[in-house]
Amino acid sequence: MNEDMTAKFSGMDERTASGTAFELAGRPDAPLVVLIHGLGLNRQIWHWHIPALTKHYRVLSYDLLGHGESAPPSAQPSLRLFSAQLRELLDHLGAPSCAIVGFSLGGMINRRFALDHPDRVWALAILNAPHERSPEQQEKVEARAAKVAAGGSDATIESALKRWFTAGFRERHPELLTRIREWRASADAGSYPGCCEVLATGVHELVRPDPPIGCPTLVMTGERDSGSTPGMARAITCEIPSARMIIVPGLQHMGFVEEPACFNGPIIEFLNANLPVASASVQ
Repeated sequence: MNEDMTAKFSGMDERTASGTAFELAGRPDAPLVVLIHGLGLNRQIWHWHIPALTKHYRVLSYDLLGHGESAPPSAQPSLRLFSAQLRELLDHLGAPSCAIVGFSLGGMINRRFALDHPDRVWALAILNAPHERSPEQQEKVEARAAKVAAGGSDATIESALKRWFTAGFRERHPELLTRIREWRASADAGSYPGCCEVLATGVHELVRPDPPIGCPTLVMTGERDSGSTPGMARAITCEIPSARMIIVPGLQHMGFVEEPACFNGPIIEFLNANLPVASASVQ
């Protein structure tokens, strides 16, 4: 990756009345695509994707409550709280429907939103998102959440970076690792442990939903992602009738940052193939 790894994409930066910070970029008359970041990150993580997406779409990126520039949550964090945050943001913008690309926790939130508001979603892209875990996997993720609750938001960051990026990428891009540490440290201290708990236990409400998610869905993860494994991606795909799956060779949890083109191309191809007859845009 040749460009500055710490740069921030510059779009139209705004905030809702309840404190959700967001950016809009791309043609106002284009179909709307929403980007949801993962735990401990913020909307800047989509810097390497927004330029490609805005060639086709109106792109909305925002900070989850308690992250980035958004306000802390007013209630205990939950998938339904984050789903309600997105609904409020879309209402604020007057957007009747959208496609949603979600990474990790964002790939849990977009599923929750599609279950809560199926009429407002025309497509989902679920990137490196967890699903039903084995007892051993569940014990590990709950232990990490407990470690954060006891030691603060940076208690698990070094081990996380090793799970997220390949060794070679970490060696080549220390400035990005520093930026991610800063993002994690800036998360709201009061609500961050609760957000970790959502990542740890929220998957239970997403497993084998009845009725299932009905919109076209793309499921992607890295071949070496230990927390959102290829097996989990297959399970998600099997539970969504209109889903397809891509496993990206060699990459770990944040492969979409390490090799953006491996994700941008399939996502854009998928979205282009599933545009609704009357696509929604935001002015």
